[in-house]
Amino acid sequence: MLLTIERFSMRVGGVDVVGVLHLPASGPAPCVVACHGMGASKDSDKYLLLGRDFPEAGLALARFDFRGSGESGGLYRDATIASRIADLEAVLEHLARDPALDGRFGLLGSSLGGFVALWVASRHRRVMPVVTWNAPANLASLASSKCADVTSPGAALVAEVRAGRHLDAPTGASHVLVVQGQADDVVPPGHAQILFDRAREPRQLCLLSDADHRLSDPLHRLEAVKRSRDWLTRHLHGEPA
Repeated sequence: MLLTIERFSMRVGGVDVVGVLHLPASGPAPCVVACHGMGASKDSDKYLLLGRDFPEAGLALARFDFRGSGESGGLYRDATIASRIADLEAVLEHLARDPALDGRFGLLGSSLGGFVALWVASRHRRVMPVVTWNAPANLASLASSKCADVTSPGAALVAEVRAGRHLDAPTGASHVLVVQGQADDVVPPGHAQILFDRAREPRQLCLLSDADHRLSDPLHRLEAVKRSRDWLTRHLHGEPA
C-alpha cells in the first residue's frame, strides 16, 4: 500500500511547532492527532508505530512536538498545560485546512499528552473521539517536583500546578477510551477509573494486565494500538464529514 508522509509546521507563540502527517492511500480521510507525554517527542517508537498502523485502517495520523520538545521551538522549562493546549489547538486548526483530510478529528494522547487531549476535546462543540494511554486524572503529584532533568516537569508547569490551574482532568468529554496499564508505576491505575467516571457516553475502560507506563512490552503496545484503532475508526467513520 502506497502511503504519503508530509512534514508540517506553524508558528505558535512566536516559535515553530513541527509535525509529521501520515496519510492513507485514499482520501480525504479523518485524522487522529497523537500527543506525546512529558520528556517524550513525536519521534518516540509509539508514535512511529501509530504512523504505520493507522493509515492502513484508513485513518491519517498526525504526530507533532509540543513547544520545548523535539523539533519544535521554545524551551521545555516554559511549557505548561495551557501552552500545550494552545499547541494542539493550533495543530488542529492547521490540519483542518489540509485538502487530504476530511475535517473529522480524533485525539490520542499518552500520559500527559492524554491529559491535554481531554482538555481540548472537552472544549470543542463537535465530537472529537479521544483515546488516553496511562494518562493522569490530576497533576497534584507534580507540585513537589524539583525539575531536575528533561523527564521532569518544567518550572512553568510546576508553577501552574501549584497555582491550581489545569490541576484536574476535565469532565464532559465523550467518545473516550481510557487505556491503562495495571503495572504502571508512574500513573497509578486508579487514575483510569477517575477519567472514565468523568467522561460521558460512549466511553470505555481498557485495563492491560501487567502493562507498564511506557507499554514497553511489544504485546501490550500492540494491544493498545489495536484497541485504539478500532475505537477511533468506529467513531470517526460514524461521524458526518
